[in-house]
Parts: sequence; structure tokens; C-alpha cells
Amino acid sequence: MNHLMRAIAPLTEGEWKAVDEEAKQTLKLNLAARRLVDFSGPHGWQTSSINLGRVDRTDVDLRPGVETRRRRVQTLIELRAPFELSRQELDIIARGGRDPDLRPVTEAARSIAIAENQAVFNGFEAGHITGIFDAAQQSALHLTDDYVHYPEVVAEALGKLRNLGIVGPYGIVLGPRCYIGLTETTTGGGYRVYDHVKRLLNGPVVWTPGIDGAIVVSMRGGDFELTVGEDLSIGYLSHTADTVRLYLQESLTFRVLTAEAAIPLRYRNSRAELAPPARQTSKKRASR
Repeated sequence: MNHLMRAIAPLTEGEWKAVDEEAKQTLKLNLAARRLVDFSGPHGWQTSSINLGRVDRTDVDLRPGVETRRRRVQTLIELRAPFELSRQELDIIARGGRDPDLRPVTEAARSIAIAENQAVFNGFEAGHITGIFDAAQQSALHLTDDYVHYPEVVAEALGKLRNLGIVGPYGIVLGPRCYIGLTETTTGGGYRVYDHVKRLLNGPVVWTPGIDGAIVVSMRGGDFELTVGEDLSIGYLSHTADTVRLYLQESLTFRVLTAEAAIPLRYRNSRAELAPPARQTSKKRASR
């Protein structure tokens, strides 16, 4: 038995399979950051920090003539999204039914996926995580709701990256506000603005719940690193005669290694948008 305590949960093998699959489908749709940044892991639940390769001189030495330094690390944070399922709905699965109400699983999976996106792109000060938006804010370009001109802004962002020697391929992260604007706006020739943007990038265009605006990023590798200890897993908390309490959990941290490899595109009046679609930094600039 491990720390997830799945073995003592009152769920059959078929019920666990249905719950896991429901969560997997929702996570696949909403986990946007993993499609654009380097992924390191999973390294296991016991992993607590990553080595930064740096040291700090201590204020006091252990002994005269012996210098003392403290190694610097970045700790992982834990994300947990509890949810509760009706045992009556779980019994439907046990009887072979195919339409149980598993909305609590979907909601928890979506919430934790958005939290991961926000950690990567918006940062999380309490967890000592600097997001891409803040790390690259000096290179930010401004957006308006005139989406016909959106390709011009993306082209300018690509030009800035190339001028810095940041090679592609390139991708773009789109918050829901941008995604809807690009897919619903057409040019005079009847083509979607979204398609123009995709042709400019020669890389993925990723709908990303949890952010406002967009970010053009290089996907050459080595610039952004998401480190995961335990990858997203479902564990057991408790149960009553009527309900079972479970949770989705992961541990992670994120680092921007090359801030110049991203160009944020910001609205002047930014706002967080979470609606689904229809249906520390260095100065490395050399190409890799």
C-alpha cells in the first residue's frame, strides 16, 4: 500500500478505471503548459527539491579559516484537489452502466490542471515560482480586441526572438479570450485569423485556461523547465454510507532558464479567463 491509500478505498477495479479515465480525458484537454515547456519527471513523491547549482555564503563559519556555504535549492509544491463521489453513482458502474455522474472528477481535474498552467505562466510567489509572463515582461507586446491585426503582433514577437538569436520551432499559448477572438474573427478573404497565426508559427497553437493574453515561445528546448515529483494521481481520503472522498494530487516546481525565449502578448486591461473553448532567469541568448 502506498500513500494514495487506493487499496483501502471502497471502489471496485472497474470503478477505479472509470474514475481514472474521466480524470485523464479532462487533464489531457486542460494541461497546456506541458505541450510547450520541457518536462522533467516524474521523480517520485519523495522528491522535495531540485538542485540549482548555486551556493550562498553563510553569515557565520563553523571554524576560523574554514569557509561555509549553503547550497541553494528550489522546493516543490504540492497541489491537491479533493472531490466527493456518490456511492449510488459508483454502483451504476459496478452494475455495468455507462452513464454515471462523474462531474466531480471532471471539475477537480480541470481545477488542478488550471492551477498547473497558472504556476507556469503566471507564477506563484508563495511557492517561489516565477512564471513566464513576469520573467519576460520587459519584452511584452500589447494586444487589443481588434483581432484582425493579431498576426502583425505575432510576427513582431517572432522577429524579436529571431533578432536575439532564439531559434524555433515556435509555439503560442492562447488564453480563452485570445482563443475565442482568433477563432471567431475572419479576414476580408474569409480566412480565420487563427489559421494565419498558425501558419506564421510553424508550431502548436495551444488553448490555455487560466491565463489572459498570450505568449509566443521558442520550443528549441532548455529554456523552460517544469519539474514534477509525483505526477497527477488520484488518492483516497474517506467514505461514508453515501459518499466516497477522493483527491487529485501532484507535486511540482517550474523554472524560467532563458527569459528571452518568450514574448508575452498582454491586453492593456488584463483579466483572468477560465472558460473552456467551444466544444529566476538567465541571459542565455545563443542558439541551441
